[in-house]
Amino acid sequence: MIENGLVQTAPTTGGLLAYLGTFVLAAAVYSLTAHIAARNVLGDVPARRALLVGPGPAAVSVLLQQYGVLAFVVALALDFVLIRYVYRLRLRTASLVTVIHLVVSVLVLFVVLSAFRLVGTAPG
Repeated sequence: MIENGLVQTAPTTGGLLAYLGTFVLAAAVYSLTAHIAARNVLGDVPARRALLVGPGPAAVSVLLQQYGVLAFVVALALDFVLIRYVYRLRLRTASLVTVIHLVVSVLVLFVVLSAFRLVGTAPG
């Protein structure tokens, strides 16, 4: 829906299973990308720590999806806090890991959405 030149998004309705599935998938992707970001900046780190980071931003994304930019800001702030405390980092290092996590997450999203669109244009 376009209103006053801005695109308005409204969350689609779905059952509990749809929300749970979205949360689990998002948590898995965020955990994977958090581990990639942490390894990039910190070197060899246990993958278990990333499993503690991923569910936070995923929960915020699912619960606050109708708020758009606010959901993004809250998820990013929570991501920073979780990365800082889970990996026991100083502010500057936690900020760097958070930025790398954001970049890796956007790149993964771009690749997946591009593949989805490419498959959607296949004949037959």
